[in-house]
Amino acid sequence: MCLVFVCDEEETELGRQAAPGACPYCGGTVQAVDIESQWRLCFLPLCFKRKRKYFCTLCARRLVVYQ
Repeated sequence: MCLVFVCDEEETELGRQAAPGACPYCGGTVQAVDIESQWRLCFLPLCFKRKRKYFCTLCARRLVVYQ
């Protein structure tokens, strides 16, 4: 049995850009944020993941994209 203990997850913002569409809650503009997360096992980096998250600029809600 293999157990992995993640001591720390660090996220850094790579960039922001305008995304098409409007917020379904308030009608504000949508912004796409590229984020890189790094998982560490105490001092040793385990893996890097890049994600894109979407936020509304007016109500600051995190939006989920369904495909």
